[in-house]
Amino acid sequence: MRIPSKIAKYNLGQVVRHREHPFRGVVFDVDPEFANTEEWYESIPEDARPSRNQPFYHLYAETEATFYVAYVSEQNLVADHSGEPLEHPEVTEMFGEFQDGRYPLQFGLN
Repeated sequence: MRIPSKIAKYNLGQVVRHREHPFRGVVFDVDPEFANTEEWYESIPEDARPSRNQPFYHLYAETEATFYVAYVSEQNLVADHSGEPLEHPEVTEMFGEFQDGRYPLQFGLN
């Protein structure tokens, strides 16, 4: 078993944005290192391909035009300090109301 070299910088419910691409998202899961398919990894241009040995984040992501789920390396994220909530419809299924710049986890919902 390989021990990850880094502890995740971002937390569940935290709002982040991509360093290069125009989207924001809410962290809903974290992999301590790359855990997606080889095909997904190889689809990233080689000059932009992130290291596998870092946390990768599952995000409820949104742009001005659409909502989706994103899988992003830690090196490509920064904390979002806009104080603005997201409109992604899946956020309310997992998290409570936006407060103090983040979404609190909700337990026992169904």
